[in-house]
Amino acid sequence: MYQESQDPFAYERYHQRPPVRTNTKSIVSLVLGICSISVPYLGFVIGIVAIIFACLSFRELKYSGERGRGLSVAGLVCGIVGTVFYAGAIVLIVLSMLYMSNYGAYVW
Repeated sequence: MYQESQDPFAYERYHQRPPVRTNTKSIVSLVLGICSISVPYLGFVIGIVAIIFACLSFRELKYSGERGRGLSVAGLVCGIVGTVFYAGAIVLIVLSMLYMSNYGAYVW
C-alpha cells in the first residue's frame, strides 16, 4: 500500500532548485570600489583594479546564470569615482608643487 508522507512540504523540498550563485568578481569589484574611495593615496590604483574586475564580471555574467550585476555596477561607479577623485588630487598636488617651486625661485 502507498502511504502518504507526514510532511506536506516534502515534495517541494525535494524538487527545489539549487541556489543561484553570486559572481565572485562582482563582489571583488564592489569591495575594491569602496576601498578606492576610502583608502587615501592608493585609491587611484585600487580604483583601476576595481574597474577591471567590474568589466570582467560583466563579461562573465552574460554567459553564466550567476547573479551580481548590481554589485558590478556599484563597483564600477565607485571605482570610477575613486580614480577620478585621486587623479584630481594628484594633479593638484603636482601643480601646486610646480607653482611653489617656481614662486620660490623668483623670490630669491
